[in-house]
Amino acid sequence: MTEKARNRLLSLLWLCLAGAAATAMAFASIYLYLKPGLPSVESLRDIRLQTPLRIYSQDMKLIGEFGEKRRNPITIEQTPELFIKAVLAAEDSGFYSHNGVSIKGLVRAASQLLQTGSIQSGGSTLTMQVARNFFLSREQRFLRKFNEILLSLQIEQELSKDEILELYINKIFLGNRAYGFQAAAHVYYGRDINELNLAQWAMMAGLPKAPSTYNPIANPTRALVRRNWILKRMLELGYIDQDDYKNSITAPVTASYHGRDLDLDAPYVAEMARKKAVELFGDNAYTDGYQIITTVDSRLQDTARKALQRGLEAYDTRHGYRGPEQRLDAALLEDSDLLVDLLNEIPVLGGLEPAVVTAVEPQRLQVQLRDRRVVEIPWENGLDSIRPYLSENARGPRLRSAEEMFAPGDVVRLRRVEIKPEPNSETAKAGNEAGAEDPFEVGDEPASAEQETAQPREEWHLAQVPEAQGALVSLDPEDGAIRALVGGYDFHQSHFNRVTQAARQPGSNFKPFIYASAIEKGYTAASIINDAPIIFEETNLQDVWRPENDSGRFLGPIRLREALYRSRNLVSIRLLQALGIDYALGFVERFGFERSKLARNLTIALGSSALTPLEVARGYATFANGGYRIEPYLVDKVLDVHGQLAYQALPLTVCRNCPEPGSEQLPLEPVDLLEAQLERDVSSTDEEPIELRTLPTAPLDPAGEQARPRAPRAISPQTAYIMDSILKDVIKKGTGRRALVMKRGDIAGKTGTTNGPRDAWFSGYSPYLVTSTWVGFDSNGELGKNEYGGSAALPIWIDFMSAALEGLPERHLPQPDDIVTVRINPKTGLRTSRGGMFEIFRADRIPGRETYSAYQPIYNGDDKDAANDEQQEKALPEELF
Repeated sequence: MTEKARNRLLSLLWLCLAGAAATAMAFASIYLYLKPGLPSVESLRDIRLQTPLRIYSQDMKLIGEFGEKRRNPITIEQTPELFIKAVLAAEDSGFYSHNGVSIKGLVRAASQLLQTGSIQSGGSTLTMQVARNFFLSREQRFLRKFNEILLSLQIEQELSKDEILELYINKIFLGNRAYGFQAAAHVYYGRDINELNLAQWAMMAGLPKAPSTYNPIANPTRALVRRNWILKRMLELGYIDQDDYKNSITAPVTASYHGRDLDLDAPYVAEMARKKAVELFGDNAYTDGYQIITTVDSRLQDTARKALQRGLEAYDTRHGYRGPEQRLDAALLEDSDLLVDLLNEIPVLGGLEPAVVTAVEPQRLQVQLRDRRVVEIPWENGLDSIRPYLSENARGPRLRSAEEMFAPGDVVRLRRVEIKPEPNSETAKAGNEAGAEDPFEVGDEPASAEQETAQPREEWHLAQVPEAQGALVSLDPEDGAIRALVGGYDFHQSHFNRVTQAARQPGSNFKPFIYASAIEKGYTAASIINDAPIIFEETNLQDVWRPENDSGRFLGPIRLREALYRSRNLVSIRLLQALGIDYALGFVERFGFERSKLARNLTIALGSSALTPLEVARGYATFANGGYRIEPYLVDKVLDVHGQLAYQALPLTVCRNCPEPGSEQLPLEPVDLLEAQLERDVSSTDEEPIELRTLPTAPLDPAGEQARPRAPRAISPQTAYIMDSILKDVIKKGTGRRALVMKRGDIAGKTGTTNGPRDAWFSGYSPYLVTSTWVGFDSNGELGKNEYGGSAALPIWIDFMSAALEGLPERHLPQPDDIVTVRINPKTGLRTSRGGMFEIFRADRIPGRETYSAYQPIYNGDDKDAANDEQQEKALPEELF
């Protein structure tokens, strides 16, 4: 080598060393500049993944999910090993060998920087993706890339590979609001990730690169190409064998959008629980993964929703068909795609599907559903019973032809009815003729091969969405736990929760609280009050007021018991007048009513003060539990993202065995309400009190059970017992007689109907549940002259309570020691030794004995009720106030 060549080589070496030194100094300077601003890697260990708020029923059925990011964090141990290999094959096959940064990726990034002045692609490792997703933006900038590299090196030094991979699995965005692979498995396949197969794992592993481009729902073709490439990479890397590859490469795309897979339809409950969560935790409620366990029983909630919808639909049917919801231009029928789009914009309400009439014949409709199916509605599937709506009090004549009301392009509502296949009639006949106890005990197979495989067929019946609204709420009378709540016909029709937000006049539903105040003050169930006309000219009532009974008749002197179960308005007014408004208002407050909401005049005796169904139900709970005031509550407990108790409700709880003075705490004794062993000897008058508790299905704080505060006594046990007896008579022979269909002696309640009528109520209970139902219009319109609490609200109550109490033994309030039974003359309310009837009294309030004269006729009625009572019951209207 010549001297000249040697000098050139030395110059080149010095130049390279200088360049390397300059580069090192540049990187060192950048490092020193960026290092103070880098986040602490240690914070990754404690990072809170944004997990949505989830609402559950008491038996852990999902009823709501709130939060922008859908996430279900899982541990690395819970993640299938083969799925992890699919992710590594797709994103970073050298993950377990590098130190957080890919040298090839750095070289490529540097080359792009020199050529374009910016970094076009990253060549990012999984560690770098974790750094970017947790701490940095996705913006392709020089400093951001250096931050990513430096942070990745730090992460690799302070976290294990499994910890890094677990963060990646739970953090990465995968489209359709899904963050993390477990959430994505539910969104795309409706299952946990460990329930998927290899082809589905490979499909999901392809999502991080471009969630929209390789989305198997939006772009199944491109997603399939990406999936098959990943499967090939797994084969090349030795993660799978040739058989696995062949089986998976031919598998079809099975992904479909599953959305929020709720277990229970209870949106009004979910919304109330959401508000409570925000009240407790602020906006963090939506991101910190809280689980709210409500007091709602899933079976009762589903029963309540169906009962309310059926009741409103029955009311609506009684008042006639209002015609199609919309009338589309018949020309639209030629554009099938547009028709489907229009139908999909119309929500399903109460299970009633929208459909478009495509053809009309005299005795038949042809309609198209949202899924493009065309079905027929024969005459007998709702068309034959149509009577057009004219007003709330009138309907037109039945249709003679479908063409009188319908035309192509009409949007109507349909109800799907499932018809189950009937058993083989010939086989059943043979069995019956042979005298077999079971018709399938003789002969050949119980059904033909066709019947064994026969599926239920569906029919579609014409229906319409009710305009009237309603509400139902059911409480545990022992602690106020809300077991079922439905705030309207359908939440998607109206978010207005009528259980908690609709303050309406309860009418005679309020009377029991006035009567209870009279019993507490000294009246008895046999006290005589005159049911006669009365006129008021008080200034605070503005005009002359002439209250009347609904029937327009007056019965004269009448016992207090009979006056309540017959719902006599004039008696209620005279009773309140005698008690005094101030006394009555003060007493009614004991049931939990706010005095400021109650009118300060005699109209409160007729329920003129606006109250919500929840407030009314709380009041009736006092009668159901023997005289204690409870407070309704919905949220039982809240668990944090780790399953630890973050909140526990401590409701006022009835404790009959606790001494009246003294301890104010009740130990929580979980016992299932519906399995409570409440043995009672009906012939005994000193039986043990009924004990009802609730059993939380979610784990309580392992540190120990907290004490519950005692529910305060609102009325005496004697008053509660007497009122319970009177309210049972409302069912047995009063305005709630329709409930006799339940064939239970432990139910009680009261109807309520306001002027118009505009509001229809029934509130009632058994020792297990107290339930209040309301029907009316949001616009406060009239229901119709033949609608009452007993015709509109009571059927809903019966429908719900019949199912809720099914299989439960009858239970009654324990009879207090100082309650006695006395024979009285029902005309005078005085004790008698001749005929008469039996009545219950407090031992210190037994009425005087009746005196007889030669001119006084002897009453010879039976011991159940007066003879004239029996006659009047026959003439009693189907419903009074």
